[in-house]
Amino acid sequence: MFISDFAIRRPIITVVVTIALAVFGIAALARLQTDEFPDIDAPIVFVGIVYPGASPDQVEREVVDRLEDRISGISGLDKLTSTSSDGFAQIIVQFKFDKPTDEATQDVRDAISAVRAQLPTEIVEPIVQRFDPAQQPIVSLALTSLTLTPAQLTQIGDQTIGGELRSIPGVAQVQVAGADSATLNVVLDPARLTSTGVGIDQIVAALRSQNLAAPVGQVTGPVTERAIRLEGRLERPEDFAQLIVTQRAGVPIRLGDVATVEAGSAERRSAALFNGREAIGLDIVKSKGYSTTTVSDAIKARLPALRATLPKGTTIEIVRDAGSRVRASVLSVQEALVEGAVLTVLVVFLFLNSWRSTVITGLALPVSVLASFVPLMLFGFTLNTMSLLGLSLAIGILIDDAIVVRENIVRHVEMGKDHLVASHEGTDEIGLAVAATTFSIVAVFVPVGFMSGFAGQWFKPFALTIAAAVLVSLFVSFSLDPMLSAYWADPQIEAHERRNPIARALDRFNGWFNRQAERYRRGVAWALDHRKMMIALALGSFVAAIGLQVTIGGFGFAPDSDRSELTVTVEAPPGSSLEYTRVVTEQVARQVRAHPEVQYTYATVGSASGSGGVDVGSVYLRLKPRHERDVSQQALGKELRRELKRIGGATAYLLEAGGPGGGRKPLQLELKGPDATTLGLLADSLAKIVRGTRGAVDVGLSSKGTKPELRVTINRGLAGTIGVSVGQIAQALRPAFAGVDAGTWVDPTGETRYVRVRLPAAMRESPADLAAIPIVLPGASASGGPAVVPLGQVATISASGGPAQIDHLDRSRVVVVGANIEGSIGNVSRAVQQRIASFRLPEGYTISAGGQTADQAEVFGSIFTALGVAVMLMYLILVIQFGSFLDPLAILSSLPLSLIGVVLALLVTRDTLNIMSLIGVMMLMGIVAKNAILLIDFAKWTHEQKGLPMRDALIEAGAIRLRPILMTTLALIAGMIPVALGGGEGADFRAPLGRAVIGGTITSTILTLFVIPTVYEILDDWREKLGARFRRRTAAHAPTPVPVPGD
Repeated sequence: MFISDFAIRRPIITVVVTIALAVFGIAALARLQTDEFPDIDAPIVFVGIVYPGASPDQVEREVVDRLEDRISGISGLDKLTSTSSDGFAQIIVQFKFDKPTDEATQDVRDAISAVRAQLPTEIVEPIVQRFDPAQQPIVSLALTSLTLTPAQLTQIGDQTIGGELRSIPGVAQVQVAGADSATLNVVLDPARLTSTGVGIDQIVAALRSQNLAAPVGQVTGPVTERAIRLEGRLERPEDFAQLIVTQRAGVPIRLGDVATVEAGSAERRSAALFNGREAIGLDIVKSKGYSTTTVSDAIKARLPALRATLPKGTTIEIVRDAGSRVRASVLSVQEALVEGAVLTVLVVFLFLNSWRSTVITGLALPVSVLASFVPLMLFGFTLNTMSLLGLSLAIGILIDDAIVVRENIVRHVEMGKDHLVASHEGTDEIGLAVAATTFSIVAVFVPVGFMSGFAGQWFKPFALTIAAAVLVSLFVSFSLDPMLSAYWADPQIEAHERRNPIARALDRFNGWFNRQAERYRRGVAWALDHRKMMIALALGSFVAAIGLQVTIGGFGFAPDSDRSELTVTVEAPPGSSLEYTRVVTEQVARQVRAHPEVQYTYATVGSASGSGGVDVGSVYLRLKPRHERDVSQQALGKELRRELKRIGGATAYLLEAGGPGGGRKPLQLELKGPDATTLGLLADSLAKIVRGTRGAVDVGLSSKGTKPELRVTINRGLAGTIGVSVGQIAQALRPAFAGVDAGTWVDPTGETRYVRVRLPAAMRESPADLAAIPIVLPGASASGGPAVVPLGQVATISASGGPAQIDHLDRSRVVVVGANIEGSIGNVSRAVQQRIASFRLPEGYTISAGGQTADQAEVFGSIFTALGVAVMLMYLILVIQFGSFLDPLAILSSLPLSLIGVVLALLVTRDTLNIMSLIGVMMLMGIVAKNAILLIDFAKWTHEQKGLPMRDALIEAGAIRLRPILMTTLALIAGMIPVALGGGEGADFRAPLGRAVIGGTITSTILTLFVIPTVYEILDDWREKLGARFRRRTAAHAPTPVPVPGD
């Protein structure tokens, strides 16, 4: 071959190129960012709109419906979901993956701008940003104090600590939970409002018009130009109290006459507790493109200096640190990579019994691994779990080419050839077969790397890393290995000195192996004599694999992973107050802290932004490290689930924190329909069916039931008679009960505070308080002052209920029935589908699978599509290699032989067939084909070059290729062992892949050694029969020779 011939002729160039590959790889490695999972650029846009005081149905009608109508017309839209809750609308716009994210975001902004004038004036400016499920807080801090007030603690947390953290490169946001925000409160007095006849809307208008500073132009002279600034800001609370709201009979009525003005705090809409103590939570989100570990390290490096500035009795604790977890996970994969490499090299030494041969072969590992970091950098990948997993799994494959090349060179040396000649001829003989095996592996993984959707982006680093690494290893095997074999003579062959004990033991092993090779020769001959039995064995293994997996094995989405953390979601009854939700959330936290496996809890209620309701809490459980506890995360979760059912006054259920698919219930059924009442009744019936299914737990509805409301019904006849409009009433009620920001105030410390107008909390507790709100009428009263009536005289106030939350899917109302899973998501989902098959739906209503069931279907579909493409590419490569359209079919027939081993390995280890084990199956396609290629290639060469009958050629090929096949197989298994054992952070997520590969490799190797020669002989017989028939038919139709005159 050209590469090996050139490498042997120019050894110095070969060494220089090899060193350059390693150096470039080290340089690329130094530039790679480190993260836990691949960076997925999904065209998903988040829209958030705060609508203070609005009920969910108001949010739906006045905001969501209008926005959805406009957004639904954007090109490339794939899925549109929304949630309307108290005072908040959330819309998730998901586009097809071929739409650029920036374009998608801008299209959504343009759509919102087009309908902005139609939206209520009370809404806060919509937030539009790229939605990334992975953009969760990487570090969470809890600030607690024994001496400071909540407002003081908030000041330190948000301004001092938060400000310092926001200056760190890579920090995108610092979200504050449990904040007690400072405001200037204007607390209204309804009695004084009534007596003075001042309307609430007048107070808001006065504050907005009389407390401002604005540029109003400039004075331009011959030489200079000076800006004119109107200074109209009020400086002290006392100044606000003196502000004139209106006049009555020439007497000014000041703000202090109808309200109390005081520096205080806004009404809290969130709370945070660390181990039961009131806290301020700081959740830090990193910027896109920055390394999790780098940002996390920078944050932790700032903490000692920040702690030194805290008042006595105030502490700051790290609650959550993704950087440490990422570092531990990456380190775990690196350790598995090194351990796999060591075990692989030991396998090589076991068979070759030569440290020089082992070094020559083993050099392919570090060079290939280091050089593969160059394409990683060029592709823009990070050094994450998936890319490193690709390298750790490729360890056994990377050395395969070098093993086969070196073993063949050694075989030629043992035939009495010179090292130089043996290196040339040995590499030439095996070169095309080795290239075909490598390109077959590349053909398997390239389609995986280019899968569409989420799966494609998730597995792209994994697949392309393996593809790049094996291509580099092929180059090293054709260059460095032959060159070293030619010039670095093996003393075991050249000299006959006394052997050490290890060498003698390995000699005995190799002697035993040679005897087994002779037995295998007889075994192949027996298999060729019993071809029907071999075919039946192959088909039986395939059918048994499918049957066992369907009946006993489970199907899952992502493997269970012990991350030493759990999350409990606490749902209080709709309409619960912040204080009530805080109490029940802490009750749950106290319950779980009683378990010795729990290090601490961090509970939050409401949202950091203050939008949405306050009837949902979350408890984050940090568990002790896995090696310090006897109970796994999954077992503890089951125990906690039973305990949480006994919590009164709220519903609590577990969610696994982080990871793919984390943060939501895995089993989801989406029930769509036009009528809300019918939808609710159907959802309740569907939930009962799901609750009755074994394995489905924590069943709940997304609608969250009915929330108590007070409805104000205007007596339009009376209101019209006295001149009161609905708008006037709304302008009075919204500031009084929802509160309104009527400007800002700069306090003596220089901090800007909102000026908040609202009734005191004690006057917002009952329907009577609502009925007593004064409404100012146009015109004068009998006494000459403005006429005022209480709301109760022009409106009826009644108790009713409304939806606590309204969800949409593709513009239709939807109720999601969600459940957690005990067992396999695939099996439970299948059982649910069987039970709801007879569930009758009215016309216009549909049920579809969501959650991990839908994710599983999408990802599995993408993987199977990629598998089909991979098999097609492998076939084309083999057609080129063998120059035949028939021979590759014998090799491809080996692909199903690994399935029985995969299924048995998963059953023994109690793993499911999930995305990781399924990728292991794909990996096996290339590995199994490799063994068959080595076998068939040599058999065909022996038959054509030496003239042996095909049966004798197959037997001879089996005996000669047994050693390299078993060497590469055992090397692969050795490389997989550290991954399969599942040690270290996040290893149990990767383990099913390694276990599937080991199980499939074992069975496929055994079956390949006997079944493939049988299949190839059958195909060769068919070819001979078809050829003979074609020759007879050609001869029969050949023209009769015409006699030549004169003969």
